[in-house]
Amino acid sequence: MADNKSNILFLSLSTFMSINEKNAGIYADLMREFVRNGHKVYRIFPVDVLKDKSRQIYKEPGQVIVKIPVGKIRGSSNMITKGIHTILLEPRMKAAIKKYYKDVHFDLILYATPPVTFYSAVKYVKKRDRALSYLMLKDIFPQGSVDIGLMNKRGIKGLIYLFFRKKEKQLYKISDYIGCMSEANIKYLLEHNTVVKKSKVELFPNSIDAIDFCISEEEKKKSREKYKIPEDKVVFVYGGNLGKPQGIPFIIEMLEHINLQRNKNTVLNKAYFIIVGDGSEYHKLENYYHLKQPDNMLLMEKLKQDEYDCLIRSCDVGLIFLDHRFTIPNFPSRLLSYMQAKMPVLCFTDPVTDIGETVVQGGFGWKGESDDAGRAAEIIEEVCNDFSAGRIEKMKENSWQYLINNFAVSNVYTTVMKHCTENRVDG
Repeated sequence: MADNKSNILFLSLSTFMSINEKNAGIYADLMREFVRNGHKVYRIFPVDVLKDKSRQIYKEPGQVIVKIPVGKIRGSSNMITKGIHTILLEPRMKAAIKKYYKDVHFDLILYATPPVTFYSAVKYVKKRDRALSYLMLKDIFPQGSVDIGLMNKRGIKGLIYLFFRKKEKQLYKISDYIGCMSEANIKYLLEHNTVVKKSKVELFPNSIDAIDFCISEEEKKKSREKYKIPEDKVVFVYGGNLGKPQGIPFIIEMLEHINLQRNKNTVLNKAYFIIVGDGSEYHKLENYYHLKQPDNMLLMEKLKQDEYDCLIRSCDVGLIFLDHRFTIPNFPSRLLSYMQAKMPVLCFTDPVTDIGETVVQGGFGWKGESDDAGRAAEIIEEVCNDFSAGRIEKMKENSWQYLINNFAVSNVYTTVMKHCTENRVDG
């Protein structure tokens, strides 16, 4: 396989279209890196048949897209409907490859969980083209859904779990390599899947283009004025999905505890919270916001992308939340967007993930567990004191340098291409 003429098949749920610089994210940036290095990317992803009526094939320099009309998978609160659509994805993805990419010889298949129903499509292309298969393990399913009560291992519902667990094992088996987001991910995968060979598992962190997205002080001031954000506060921001994985009840409990303590603790009066996003649990935050009407909080469901980006970058501390019940080590990719803005990060998570340890050891953040609102308030106080003591500028620089050294997309591209070169020589 000539490195500058490789055909890459990318399977995922990500529905971004163009891979120009205006589209940012862990998958858009990775696909753009392949194209920058002379490869051609062929993508397949599902769309909601009821909402997306646009043409099924889309082309631009460096990539070809095929959209499969299936049904809503991401963001659906109906687990039965979501499960059916996820199952339907597998045969339809294979059929799309046969129909639209029948004359394309693939050198590499890249695919990301969720979902785990890529097995048949990957197996078909591996057999047809002798392609290298690389799984980017972004979600450990179905165990993650069991952890937060969306799935059960017992009774009739247990049959659904067993079905998807079988699919998960098949996907691991068919994959030549499995890239994990962190060391905790690697450890979990090997401990709970003894048939997976250690030699095929490696570190493959969430990665993006290392672009400085800081905005000027004037732009920050304008953004804060626009949303009536107090200038003299330490502004904590969360932007992204607001579903069960984020542990919304803890977020509400933490905010309520802080508000109860503000009269006795003047440091907590310095904290201001912004939450922007949507998801299946958004209504719980909305109900709290309208009922309590806290003056130290701003809640917004949706913003235009440019407005959202500017708002996030005008804040002081990025927040990451994970439900405390998780037994699988998640590593949310929103960490990277905070780092692009040179922001320190505060993580409230379960005890098994190592994302909190990462920000602490990297010198650009704080960590706590998402089951103790009292302790969370104490950590918020620590952060505010760090700001008052002038310790934040160093943390901002640490955040940026850690991004460059550990999460640059060029690094993971090199990781994948190393295997492709070895596969070419072996073949």
